[in-house]
Amino acid sequence: MSINLSDRAKELIPKSRIVSFASWQANYSQAEIEIFQKADDEKRYLSDRDLELIQNIKPDLAGNLAKAKLLRENAKEIVDRARTKLLEAYPNLTKPGGDLYPPIRAEAWWRDFWQFLRCITYGIAGANLNYLAAEGLENMELLYQELKVPLLAMVTGLENLKYFSLQEFPTTERVAIAPYFDKLIAEMKQFK
Repeated sequence: MSINLSDRAKELIPKSRIVSFASWQANYSQAEIEIFQKADDEKRYLSDRDLELIQNIKPDLAGNLAKAKLLRENAKEIVDRARTKLLEAYPNLTKPGGDLYPPIRAEAWWRDFWQFLRCITYGIAGANLNYLAAEGLENMELLYQELKVPLLAMVTGLENLKYFSLQEFPTTERVAIAPYFDKLIAEMKQFK
């Protein structure tokens, strides 16, 4: 079973890439950017090999790379916890008549959270808050309008994602990681 998407939604999906490394060129070599870009093109988290390659080029990123790896390794549990918390706040979301019904619609939505966390880990790994693409976010907003995504629930879900991600770290490290989540949350709060 699949979701019947409008032609407009099908057109917007490939344009809704929210990550961009264009502004990283001043601080990163083309080789480093290509590692991040390849992972994003393949819609995957940075692999152990990717992290190793980046650390060999930029040893000062070791701490950030370790944080990105920890989030990657716990992504499923983090997203599951965020989902549980979200459904406590919006119990009818996935029930008949809810914004995320039928179940296939809800599953696509939960995958978005997994993808959002993936994108955030790129910013963390590269110690660069400028990891978002304005054009991709604009297209995502249009896509979410087309799909009638419940935006308030989406923002709540992102805040839950942030909360449970930060729980993976000691209190002293949370302050450094939070802005990467806040950046995406702030963008999503502007969606109409």
